[in-house]
Amino acid sequence: MTRASRPQAVATGQLTSELRSRDKSGFLSVHLEPLRQLIESVGPPVYASGCTSSALFPFDGFVLRPPFELVVPRGRNIVRMGHVVHTSHELPPIDCEEMHGIPVLSPTRTLISLAVDIPSDRLTLALDSALRDGLVAERFLHQRIADLRTKGRYGIPRLLSVIEGSEITRGAHSWLEREYLRLVAHAGLSRPLTQQVLGRRGTSLIRVDFRFPGTPVVVEVLGYRWHRTTAQMAIDAERIN
Repeated sequence: MTRASRPQAVATGQLTSELRSRDKSGFLSVHLEPLRQLIESVGPPVYASGCTSSALFPFDGFVLRPPFELVVPRGRNIVRMGHVVHTSHELPPIDCEEMHGIPVLSPTRTLISLAVDIPSDRLTLALDSALRDGLVAERFLHQRIADLRTKGRYGIPRLLSVIEGSEITRGAHSWLEREYLRLVAHAGLSRPLTQQVLGRRGTSLIRVDFRFPGTPVVVEVLGYRWHRTTAQMAIDAERIN
């Protein structure tokens, strides 16, 4: 599976409505143009990578701000004070695309690059949000790992560990779900299964956040965002019943 490039040209000082809707913190609009200028000063081929490309997609827990991370082909001697410029032997088209008019490593390649130097809990957060938002397919991620691991790439064992579910928060779709799994682990309880389908209501599947295998216990974590109206609370009550 590959993802086509998604050119989203943004005029200087102007953001698309889609970009504004995703830029809740304001960091993206503030730092997008400086990043663009940095990219232009380096000249192609150059791609935003690591935490910078993670913020552009965006992965959960990443905010666009300096120092920016870039990657260029091995052999280019590029230095930009206050920023980080990586080099790589392998930058094939399958790993490169465009986001907001900025050349970036693909979400899949970004996860592989993140695994080099961020802790496992942040890597888990990035992976789960990428899977949730359809930015990454796990089968394709495994394929790129297999293709790249023979190149002496650091961090891949940590990424494989996260994919295989060794992290306590793996599989949760929201901050509240991840926090619940963390509390369960801290209390010494067995890890529940996540996002389990228990039945059907009409044409819709009834999915619960957590189920403890071998017991009749299921757990729903109700965040204010999705469960604040009377109608939503009534649906929750029906699900509980």
